[in-house]
Amino acid sequence: MSSRPMTLTVASAVVAVEGLVSLILGGYVAVETLIGQPSDMTTSIAVAAFGVLAGLGLLWVAWGVLQVLRWSRGPGVLTQIFALPVAITLIQSQQYTYGVPLVLAAVIALVTLLAPPSTKALMGEDGPHAS
Repeated sequence: MSSRPMTLTVASAVVAVEGLVSLILGGYVAVETLIGQPSDMTTSIAVAAFGVLAGLGLLWVAWGVLQVLRWSRGPGVLTQIFALPVAITLIQSQQYTYGVPLVLAAVIALVTLLAPPSTKALMGEDGPHAS
């Protein structure tokens, strides 16, 4: 494992928080589906499963970023790119409590994942084909 710059530590923390929130919300939907009476059981189960699986995936990516594993950058960046339109839609819908933290998290994660120290640590000094 190469030396981990602070940018990757911050990125890992942000992605881990996103993963935990997704996992908790997915678990909440699952519990509410089981103890409540959802209008559409299939959709409720799918939403719960998606939240839990997305949360677990994000935690795996956060671990990869923390370990300075090259593969983790792509999914980390892609997640933030998808999160930005969701955050903007939430803000436009006056859901500031959810939208503002999400846009801040996505921007912080993008900036730290794409920062030069992160690129150097993940891709090596001479680029992705360095030995």
